[in-house]
Amino acid sequence: MTVSGQAFTATRTASRPARRRPERSGTASALGVAALLAFALALVWAIAEHVSAVQWRDAALLHDFTLLSRPRVNGPALFLLHLLNPLQFVLWGVALMAFALARERPRVAVAVLAIMSLAPWTAETLKPLLAHHHESVGGVYIGAASWPSGHSTAALALVLSAVLVAPHRWRPLVATVGAAFAVAVGFPLLILAWHMPSDVLGGYLVASLWTALVVAALRAADRRWPPRVRS
Repeated sequence: MTVSGQAFTATRTASRPARRRPERSGTASALGVAALLAFALALVWAIAEHVSAVQWRDAALLHDFTLLSRPRVNGPALFLLHLLNPLQFVLWGVALMAFALARERPRVAVAVLAIMSLAPWTAETLKPLLAHHHESVGGVYIGAASWPSGHSTAALALVLSAVLVAPHRWRPLVATVGAAFAVAVGFPLLILAWHMPSDVLGGYLVASLWTALVVAALRAADRRWPPRVRS
């Protein structure tokens, strides 16, 4: 009886289907992150445009950064920003796409193309649409059509694309170095008085938003058409 009972229990256990996480959880979580980023983006813009105290603090912080401007600082700052000029940015994108294709990940290559084209395009489109007056402290003035920063958008879009392309074991290192690069790009934008601090933050949010949306699409595609497992 005991043996029979054990066999019956084993049969029931073996026939019971293993629990799986909902297939849509990965896509849904990425979309949830995208929704939070969209809210944060709208909130930053609304506060930067409509809250007077924040506008003055934004201008004061910019002025403080410009005090760091001097020849030995401005040279490296300009060099860093020139790494994101249109031609260089396109070359970075082509290199990342080529790396993804070399690793037989065509969907990731398309994802890189989407992030590195849509994020900067969004930033440049929003600038004239959301142009608003900036306060000035110490004679430092930024034009109205400056939000969000195209350079900070491009910097983080490049970094997030690199993380997406990198092999899993290298992603922590790529993310760490990339985060340092993205932050380093933000400082010259302020030191050289190209953008307000809120502009830089807005650019980071635009790049993050598009990355979250593209990752959601990538996960949905992988669920619908599972990629081949390389032997």
